Amino acid sequence: MNLIKSTGTFGFYTIISRILGYLRDILIAIFLGTGFLADAFFVAFRIPNTFRRLFAEGTFNAAFVPSYTKEMIKGKSKSIKFAGEIFNILFLGLLFLILLIEIFMPLFVSIIAPGFVEDDKKIQLAINLTRITFPFLMFVSLSSFFSAILNSHNKFAAASSAPIILNLILIGILFFGNSLGDDLIYYLSYGVSIGGLLQLIFLYKFSQKYYSIIFKFKFQINKNIKIFFRKLLPSIFSSGVTQINILVGTIIASFQASAVSYLYYADRIYQINLAIAGIAIGVVVLPKLSQYVHLNKKNKILLIQNKALELSMFLSLPATVALIVGSDEIISALFGYGSFDQESVRNSAKALYYFSLGLPAFSLIKVFSSFFFANQNTKTPFYISLISVILNIAISVYYFSNLGFIIIPIATSISSWFNALLLFIFLKNFNLFEFNKEFFVKFIKIIFLSILMGIVFQYLISFFEKQLAYDYNFKLFYLILSVILGFIFYLSMSFFIKAFNSRDLKLRY
Repeated sequence: MNLIKSTGTFGFYTIISRILGYLRDILIAIFLGTGFLADAFFVAFRIPNTFRRLFAEGTFNAAFVPSYTKEMIKGKSKSIKFAGEIFNILFLGLLFLILLIEIFMPLFVSIIAPGFVEDDKKIQLAINLTRITFPFLMFVSLSSFFSAILNSHNKFAAASSAPIILNLILIGILFFGNSLGDDLIYYLSYGVSIGGLLQLIFLYKFSQKYYSIIFKFKFQINKNIKIFFRKLLPSIFSSGVTQINILVGTIIASFQASAVSYLYYADRIYQINLAIAGIAIGVVVLPKLSQYVHLNKKNKILLIQNKALELSMFLSLPATVALIVGSDEIISALFGYGSFDQESVRNSAKALYYFSLGLPAFSLIKVFSSFFFANQNTKTPFYISLISVILNIAISVYYFSNLGFIIIPIATSISSWFNALLLFIFLKNFNLFEFNKEFFVKFIKIIFLSILMGIVFQYLISFFEKQLAYDYNFKLFYLILSVILGFIFYLSMSFFIKAFNSRDLKLRY
């Protein structure tokens, strides 16, 4: 496996998906803005989208890949049998869950968006839309099963490109936004579930080389299956802690008008970097890391861990600086059109600023957690994540009445740094990780270059001040130009002072 190449493959398709996701969101911003309809749709979309991130972005991998890799080493027949048993239990469990939630949807939405309860029209609309979108949960969970099989065989392209399907469907619907009127939110909700089904079919086609579905309603829950499911629930919580914190924030934000929308748009931006600097790296290193842990190859383990951490910081730190420096201009250029007014820009930019302070921590959580998962330890990250979520809730609830929605990204960043620090401490205590000499030299160079790039980016924003103003029609062009110039500067200087070595492009792990 080549870490840079595999991460690049995963990252390339993820960026395409996120760009399409941005186009989708700017169209939603134009047609819905941050008002009544937008809040109701985002609650309905947030629930399946959160589960998509929980399952598709490494969480299912965390429990499945180490166990499946272990069975692969024993032989193909063993791995096929293990995968078949997991699939059938997963299918029946998800089917039961979907039916149960659909029946009790009013109660479910009241829990997810308690701030909507006092507004009968708003809560009913959210219930109707969530009923339509909720089958997506089943489709995306089963899709994650097939993605995990592909990832276990070091095949990352299909799994990372699958979300593109959903974005294309929603963009297609949004192009008819003017003619659909208020019914647009219903068409979008149906599009979510249809997109999930098509993703499932797409991934199954690619994974048939390694596993084909055989439905069995009688299956034996052996020791390996029990171990897998004991790991799955903690891994869902620990690997998806950032998404859980954001979901908690959505629940609290529902008590303030338009706050759900402000947080949604800010979340969309920093998630672009997190998808590569944290999620992609965590997903890519897990199969090989699990294999080397099973074979007890300590030198290989330490090499992969240090390179993964180095790459994560190389990607996340400059992005953090750029988001802090240009949060207002970024939100304005990306979403400041149509119904998305200047107040929406200001509030979403505030949320982005405080979310961006936690971006390196979000990435570290993904990378550090993968080190635990490779050692088939999901309990430690689970307990740490549980404490982190409790801390997030405590801070958000205590200060919400005084500070409003802005406390939510602040609390998310604080609790995430706390989570990342505890993960690191326990990794060291369990002797599961240690730094090599090269890492510290690279890390200092990355910090220096990130600050230098931030200065350049600030200059570019000031230079294009008039072109980046809210009422300027082509502000997006100048934002993209500034980002490209800043990135070229950062990359060029990285090669110049050897913060990034060209030999890593060919190094296999």
